[in-house]
Amino acid sequence: MRTVTAAAAAVTTTLIGAGAAAVAAGRYAADVALRPRPGVPLPGGPRLSVHSAGDGRIALTRSLASLRPGTYGLAAPGVHAVVGPVLPDAEHGPDTVVRRLLAVTHGSLAPGTRVTLTPQVHIGDPRTALGLDHADVDIPGELGALPAWFVPAARDTWVITVHGLGSGREHPMVVMPFLHRHRLPVLDLGYRGDLGAPEPPDGLGHLGESEWRDLDAAIRYALRYGARRVILHGWSTGATMALRAVERSALADRIAGLVLDSPVLDWHTTLRALVAARRTPAPVLPLAVRAAEGRAGLRADHLPPGADPGALRVPVLIFHGPDDALAPWEPSRRLAAARPDLVTLHTVRQAGHGAMWNADPAGYEEALRRFLTPLM
Repeated sequence: MRTVTAAAAAVTTTLIGAGAAAVAAGRYAADVALRPRPGVPLPGGPRLSVHSAGDGRIALTRSLASLRPGTYGLAAPGVHAVVGPVLPDAEHGPDTVVRRLLAVTHGSLAPGTRVTLTPQVHIGDPRTALGLDHADVDIPGELGALPAWFVPAARDTWVITVHGLGSGREHPMVVMPFLHRHRLPVLDLGYRGDLGAPEPPDGLGHLGESEWRDLDAAIRYALRYGARRVILHGWSTGATMALRAVERSALADRIAGLVLDSPVLDWHTTLRALVAARRTPAPVLPLAVRAAEGRAGLRADHLPPGADPGALRVPVLIFHGPDDALAPWEPSRRLAAARPDLVTLHTVRQAGHGAMWNADPAGYEEALRRFLTPLM
């Protein structure tokens, strides 16, 4: 009898230990997914090999990513370049794609270099990358000073740009020349967790759920220094922050409109993609997603941004498409369908997460021009 009891106890202990180990593994995977990791490709951004580069052309490994239309950055440790569209008249091999090579801004593209196609086209700051005069400013935030670039212009409606997952203040520079041509001042925000900004208290990202308060601080800064109204232009979780600001900010009446690029409106799907991208074992994946939701404060009873279309009070332009592997576009479609009086959805196909401008710069800027003209 004692042998049976001891065996049962051993089995129970083993099961408890295995369960505790699974919970611990899930928590670890959740923390890794939520902790900012500069330079780590987001899901949908496979590494490609450079086969050859020169004379304004570059041959890359053939893949869905390297075949995407538009203009992108190429990134690797110590390397950054800019590539344009696939060249239809080039000799493409069975395993290669030839694109226009627009610039090598840092390092060199030797054959065999492993690169990632990225939405970040520019590196540096607005002056070094674009020739635009700017000021480095510090915005008082609840956790400390937040770094930002301010590009002045004549109008008293400012555009506050907010980057998203896997990027920084350099990403929004893709729209700065357009905004500057239309005389709109730009405040490009760095928020908690960014280089030079305060760390979050727990060291984790919260998909905009706490970060929106840094955007609120930027709105206060803009109004204090000359803005009459502001337009919020956010990518990914930056778009989520913009929606939260409209819903929660005491200064929401000074927000003239929202531009949302690849907005994260379905936390569960995005977290699952982030956790899976960290090579989390399949048996642990559900635990890791639940742990990530808990760690980020995204409770089941907590409505995601945009869940109440009736709460919108300002015009909204959404750039999104069905090929976004990180933030599904169906919630964007539902939001646009629910509020056709305020929300315009500009569908961009063959574009990865945060890369709606990259896939079609001219179409993006024309849609942006039509949206912004009555708000200026």
